[in-house]
Amino acid sequence: MDDKDLEMLEDDEQIVVMSDDEGNEFYYREEMVIPLGDKSFALLVPIGECGCEDEECECHEEDDEPDVYIARIDFDEDGEAIYLDPTEEEFEAVKTAYEEMMNSSEE
Repeated sequence: MDDKDLEMLEDDEQIVVMSDDEGNEFYYREEMVIPLGDKSFALLVPIGECGCEDEECECHEEDDEPDVYIARIDFDEDGEAIYLDPTEEEFEAVKTAYEEMMNSSEE
């Protein structure tokens, strides 16, 4: 994903860039933020290699349903959001809260 593609996405939605231990960057769209107690958790959806939203594009062929990742949102000393892995208890609590939200919206 080049800088131009990233800029276009950032205008419309929150984009999270995460790196692995080898320095490879992965791009995610912040789909939803779920407040839970005094913490907030983001549901992150991977953005395809090309960064497009076109369902006909090759980057969408592997999975019909993208994986969704849960990340705890903390803030560094400069007030910038940082995304961290939740504990197992936090993960289960967010998962339960999300399921309850989806069930109540279907009613």
